[in-house]
Amino acid sequence: MANARDVELATSDLPEIVQKIRARTPARLLIGRAGAAYRTSTQMDLREAHAAARDAVRAELNMEEIFDSAFVERWGLFETRTKARSKDEYLLHPDLGRYFDDESRAKIQSYCNVGNDLQIAIGDGLSVPAVAAQVPLLLPLLCEGANQRRWKIGKTLVIYRCRVGILNEIGDLLKPRVAVLLIGERPGLSTAESLSAYMAYRPRASHTDANRNLISNIHSRGLNPEETSTRILNLAALMMKMSTSGYTLKERPPTLEDRQIQQ
Repeated sequence: MANARDVELATSDLPEIVQKIRARTPARLLIGRAGAAYRTSTQMDLREAHAAARDAVRAELNMEEIFDSAFVERWGLFETRTKARSKDEYLLHPDLGRYFDDESRAKIQSYCNVGNDLQIAIGDGLSVPAVAAQVPLLLPLLCEGANQRRWKIGKTLVIYRCRVGILNEIGDLLKPRVAVLLIGERPGLSTAESLSAYMAYRPRASHTDANRNLISNIHSRGLNPEETSTRILNLAALMMKMSTSGYTLKERPPTLEDRQIQQ
């Protein structure tokens, strides 16, 4: 009964203005207290969110488990690995997640085409649940949208124990005009299923974060798949037009032509 009362106090008993503020954000604002402490329901919610975040960071990517075989075959997912040989090594030595291991480099060079307009990669990053929840919805929209624009698309890479800097290796090996890395974000206490899209124009070894663009907060309470795919494709088109990426390049709102392409 105490937990039910907490929920009741957190909603209907609050002033209307407070309810409106709380409805606009997943942040735990104006949640009340019991003496000097959180209410029981808040404390339990925080513990559940913290456990989900820890599990997301420690989870190992398994392509066959998070994507069904039809999805893997339909979109031609291509497994690769970085130099991090274990999750512990990946977390303790971030630099190892920025480079493919020797076997993966050889596979990429043997089976993947070079010089495509768009190269998509999927990396586990710090949240496998984010990849499992968001990629099945987002990847088809990206591929279909790129096809409508008549772009050549490279074989989609799935990268185990991946860091953002792997974009540079992708650029050196495959030389795409634009590379997009869909990668699990570091989980917080609002969600453990948030995905990011890092993008770069002709990425190469000398690139840093300043040469990349980021679209983040892709999850059920953030950016939806349709909005995300539109932003990624529009930004990729802008990169191709301006022959650059990074902090000097700003997103622009969709034009009428963009909307017609989507339709």
